[in-house]
Amino acid sequence: MTGRSDADWLTLNERVIDEFRANGGWCGGPFEGNPMVLLTTTGARSGLPRTSPVTYTTDGDRWVLIASKAGADHHPAWFHNLVAHPDVVLEVGTERFAARARVAEEPERSRLYAERVAVMERFDGYRRSTDRTIPVVVIERA
Repeated sequence: MTGRSDADWLTLNERVIDEFRANGGWCGGPFEGNPMVLLTTTGARSGLPRTSPVTYTTDGDRWVLIASKAGADHHPAWFHNLVAHPDVVLEVGTERFAARARVAEEPERSRLYAERVAVMERFDGYRRSTDRTIPVVVIERA
């Protein structure tokens, strides 16, 4: 997945978003069995709404997202957007609501990343395939 172009990612995201909304938050194929949310951010440069499907775990009543981009050498666009504009919209199942995002700092970042690896091992491979520190984002309902 790391070799995908930005256009490939957009096409994949559009298909997953459509499937998510058509099936009450569930997706099949390579995403089957992975809890997913739709994250709508405000474009850092454009100011336009941008929606991205993202897998997640929870930490209490918070959603935890990993900005791995499958181990790519750069952060996903949604991460840059929420850093610039932390007020987001989250879709979980059929529910849609306003939320606020923040980037986890150490030691919370490492704890939350390790918890993700414990349930989704591929995130350890993503960590090993890049030199960047993969950010962890915590989202709370507004």
